[in-house]
Amino acid sequence: MEILLAIGVAMFAGLFLSRLTSKLNLPDVTSYLVAGVLVGPLVLGRLGIPGLGFDSMEFVEKMGLLCDVALGFIAFSIGGEFRISALRKTGRQATIIAVFQALAATVLVDLTLLGLHLILGEERLPVSTCIILGAIATATAPAATLMVINQYKAKGPLTNILLPIVALDDAVGLVVFAVSSGIARALISGSVSVISLLVNPMIEIFGSLLLGAAVGWVFSIVEKFFNSGSKRLSLAVAFVIICTALSKLRFHFESGLEIGFSSLLVTMMCSCIFCNLCDFSEEIMHKTERWTAPIYVLFFVISGAELDLTVFGDIVVVGIGVAYILSRSAGKIFGANVSAKLTRCEPTICKYLGITLLPQAGVALGMSVVVAAEFGEAGALIRNIVLFSVLIYELVGPLLTKMALTAAGEIKPKPVVHRDKV
Repeated sequence: MEILLAIGVAMFAGLFLSRLTSKLNLPDVTSYLVAGVLVGPLVLGRLGIPGLGFDSMEFVEKMGLLCDVALGFIAFSIGGEFRISALRKTGRQATIIAVFQALAATVLVDLTLLGLHLILGEERLPVSTCIILGAIATATAPAATLMVINQYKAKGPLTNILLPIVALDDAVGLVVFAVSSGIARALISGSVSVISLLVNPMIEIFGSLLLGAAVGWVFSIVEKFFNSGSKRLSLAVAFVIICTALSKLRFHFESGLEIGFSSLLVTMMCSCIFCNLCDFSEEIMHKTERWTAPIYVLFFVISGAELDLTVFGDIVVVGIGVAYILSRSAGKIFGANVSAKLTRCEPTICKYLGITLLPQAGVALGMSVVVAAEFGEAGALIRNIVLFSVLIYELVGPLLTKMALTAAGEIKPKPVVHRDKV
């Protein structure tokens, strides 16, 4: 009962706060995250009243399954943007920009933090920590970006190229993170493993794409046996959950070889294959997006509850976090601007794309969890810095994304309705 009541209270808090903040023209994502902080362990949860908010981080972690499914639907929506007809127009540009801006963010964060390392010393900021944070800087939050686009019904060239870039960004991030964490291990242990540096990340990426493609092909065949719109929708939900479940598979070998999958890449590829093979996929995608609205609300409220405000109490974490945020933001904006110009994108894309790539959340947090479990004290420092940056990015990022899309003319202002006086 407590879990169900807490879920209900969390959703109500998110929706109610979005109603209040709508007058300030804030994106719903920001409202949901703030609501999560309010119902989380640091505010309402402290009262210890069963069902009134989340009373501990352990309680929040129990909602992990719901978050996994929500991320699956987010990846499913993004995968639908990879239609061959659309990729012919933006595919080359999106790929070049995705790789360039991600690497630009990594390089700038690495250089900035290595400069701080010279000031703070190895004990306060190890070189391995700088390298890993540079890799985590690649990740962009697809959920927040997609939510802003859907809320304001953004349309135009910037929106069209943004979604593929955000999706490809995660693939680039996985490779960079795997290589960087391998280098960090080598610095700590004094040994280098080719398997951990190159083989495992490539297996994860290509394995995820193959698994997703296979599930998407099956999905496109099975869907034809159903004519009812509600049953087709239910089947789509079932396949998203199947993709999320299969992506949890992990195989470890004594040689150090690991076979794992990325839930984002698996579900995204499933959707991509389905949308290019199924004639009525647009109808299914539209219905799926409408059905998943409550799941997105709960996902962002839970994400807000996970944000640990106590990281503000450590001045070192705050200082490194500020340096990380500024250098990552500069890298994303500079990298997107330069690569967009090189690929001859429209002026609005060159000017505003980088700002829309600033939000950071799920993938970055996932990377930090892996590091925290493996690198001891250094991992804990990385986890806290990422928590600090995610808190800032998730509260400010959606608003900046909305402002950029509005400035680009892809979010139209709501018409003012004048009532006739009687």
